[in-house]
Amino acid sequence: QVQLVEFGGGLVQPGGSLRLSCATSGSIFSIYAMGWYRQAPGKQREWVAWIPSRGIANYADSVKGRFTISRDNAKSTVYLQMNSLKPEDTAVYYCCQGVPAVDGTYHPNYWGQGTQVTVSS
Repeated sequence: QVQLVEFGGGLVQPGGSLRLSCATSGSIFSIYAMGWYRQAPGKQREWVAWIPSRGIANYADSVKGRFTISRDNAKSTVYLQMNSLKPEDTAVYYCCQGVPAVDGTYHPNYWGQGTQVTVSS
C-alpha cells in the first residue's frame, strides 16, 4: 500500500517562507516522479511542480522563481520550499507520486491527504 504523508503547513505572513515535506512508503520512491498540487477554496486543484526521478524539475508559472521542489531518495521524501509567499498561495497542498503521461508530463497515481497553507497578515 502506497502512502504519502505531508508535513509543514501552517500560517505565514505575506513575504514569508514555509517548507513542506512529504514522506512516502510502500513504493520504490527513487524511480518515480514526485509532484505538488494545491487547491484553494472554491477552485480546482492545480499543478504546482514536478521533479522527475532524474532530470530537471518544472514549475507552474505562478510559483516559478519562488518555490523549489527537491527530493531525498534515501529518505523517500519530497520537499517544497516556498519563499516570498503571497495571499493567493493560500490553499491545501497535496503531494503525489507520478507516472509518465502521453503529453510528456506526469500523471498522479497516488496522493497524500493534504496540508493547509495560509498566507495572511
